[in-house]
Amino acid sequence: MSDNPLVTVICLCYNHEAYVVESLNSVINQFYSPIQLIIVDDFSTDNSKAIIEDWLKQHSSIEFISNDTNLGNTKSFNKALKQATGEYIIDLAADDVLLPHCVMTQINAFKNSTFKNLGVVYGNAELILENGLFDSYYFPVNPQKKVIKKRITGDIYKNVLSDFYSMCSVSAMIKKSVFDHLEGYDESLAYEDLDFWIRASRIYEFDFIDEPIMQKRIVSNSLATKFYKKNNDQTRRLDHSTYLILKKGIKLNRSREEDLAIQKRVHNSIIHCLKNKNYWLVLRNLELRIILAWRKTFKHFKKK
Repeated sequence: MSDNPLVTVICLCYNHEAYVVESLNSVINQFYSPIQLIIVDDFSTDNSKAIIEDWLKQHSSIEFISNDTNLGNTKSFNKALKQATGEYIIDLAADDVLLPHCVMTQINAFKNSTFKNLGVVYGNAELILENGLFDSYYFPVNPQKKVIKKRITGDIYKNVLSDFYSMCSVSAMIKKSVFDHLEGYDESLAYEDLDFWIRASRIYEFDFIDEPIMQKRIVSNSLATKFYKKNNDQTRRLDHSTYLILKKGIKLNRSREEDLAIQKRVHNSIIHCLKNKNYWLVLRNLELRIILAWRKTFKHFKKK
């Protein structure tokens, strides 16, 4: 009998009919076991649900949640998280693919890491096109497929605040205890990753696996793509969530250096909202700049 810890993979599907089977197969074909797979269809308007149900005829022991309404990523994930029994969690989008060694490599990273308060491990990812063809790497690599720029590990809080590419969210494995402590994703937000990584990195250490362990698909209608489209309701909701995340982040800061780090994010958010003519949120973000300036002027943080 294996003494490997149970890993729970939560696969979220919304209109991924063209990719969901490949994604699910990548989970059940892992070199590692045991794995608990929980599938959530978030009220897809395409044929995703029927495709999943047909796939489940050959995999009847796998748990399937079919939402009666579209709840969004944060609520759908938290719904599945309540059924998760694994010691470790992977949040997998149904258009992405785990390479066969992914879970084993992540577990080994947890076992072999020198960090005492490790909560998250993540690796590099291959970026693939909608047709599955290779495009590039999330973090640029050398001919040996090792990252060209060394990743910051351990306490990465300041890096998460300032750097959009501070980590590769889709390649992460997280201890279930981290989700329990942070009470899952913030369901008031339109997207989950930045807020969760800020809150998690404030408390826990992160480690990096210097190799590609999964494939992230570049899809034209993805949430990330919608973020950069101008003048639509979804973009405005995403912009508002970013503002709420930055407002929360400022409250978590403990030093002037951390304020300087998040200031970069606030500045980028202002520029993005200006491009989208979302002037109300421009004003809200300017208020955050004023708060940061006030904290600097009045020496909000005591010197050590």
